[in-house]
Amino acid sequence: MAGAGVREQPLWAADWRAIGTAIRLVVTNEAALPPGRVLLEAELAALDVACSRFREDSELVRLGAAGGRPVRVSPLLAELVAVALQAAEATEGDVDPTVGAAMAAAGYDRDFELVASEGPRVRLVVRRLPDWRDVLLDTDRGLLTVPDGVMLDLGATAKSWLADHAAAALAAELGCGVLVSLGGDIAVAGQPPAQGWRIRVQDITTHPDAPPLGPSAMVKIRAGGLATSSTTARRWRRGGYVFHHILDPRSGLPAAPVWRTVSVTGGTAVEANAASTASVIRGERAPKFLAERGLAARLVSAGGDVLTVGGWPREVAA
Repeated sequence: MAGAGVREQPLWAADWRAIGTAIRLVVTNEAALPPGRVLLEAELAALDVACSRFREDSELVRLGAAGGRPVRVSPLLAELVAVALQAAEATEGDVDPTVGAAMAAAGYDRDFELVASEGPRVRLVVRRLPDWRDVLLDTDRGLLTVPDGVMLDLGATAKSWLADHAAAALAAELGCGVLVSLGGDIAVAGQPPAQGWRIRVQDITTHPDAPPLGPSAMVKIRAGGLATSSTTARRWRRGGYVFHHILDPRSGLPAAPVWRTVSVTGGTAVEANAASTASVIRGERAPKFLAERGLAARLVSAGGDVLTVGGWPREVAA
């Protein structure tokens, strides 16, 4: 994201870490920043209790003890699962919430800051497991059925949903323009700055005011969302093999390294996130996938070459 202030119109920002990722809140009204942060922190805490894979007291973890039986869940978790299933359908299964067990088996079984960068060889077992189509959500009764042995991972879609939800809620409550950034998922709402929201997309996440590491671009948006999926941000090694957090649900292995970064703009952060993640998994088929959906995107190859499709926003000076 761009710096906290730009020449045409002042902006005010707060940065902190929560749910294992970098959080940034930017507003167009200085007085709105303190109450906005309080509201966003409450939303983040509720999300963590609902769907963290790393909290024994989370609703998501407790589902594992159900043995495939229907479980009554909170409206929040039901909404998050519904969003994840919609993303799975929209991407033809590329973004599948049932990869939690594969993610844990590969070594990502705790908050990423606690994942050892090096470790022994991982023993992977190939077997047929249920996929997203076997997860049953009864929204009328608030019942969720997850097949026995399946662990859900809602991380990507949950973060992007919260970015959308929080940006809209804060803009309505605070009466000003709001940008919410949760890691690589960004949503804006309310009246934007006169010059638009300036956002830096990059290979490796750094503080928005720090020099970028690797290829980057500064763009402007005025509405909707922008998401970046990267194979360079969360990486670890097991037995000499490099893992990253974007798994191909069909194999349970990290997506092939065709694109190291994909950034997508969309009507919502959820739409953008699903498309950026699916593009990393689809590899060489990603440009066609994005074009067919009319989405604007910036793709950085494993070798550092940059490809833009679908009217990606014009780059502006940093």
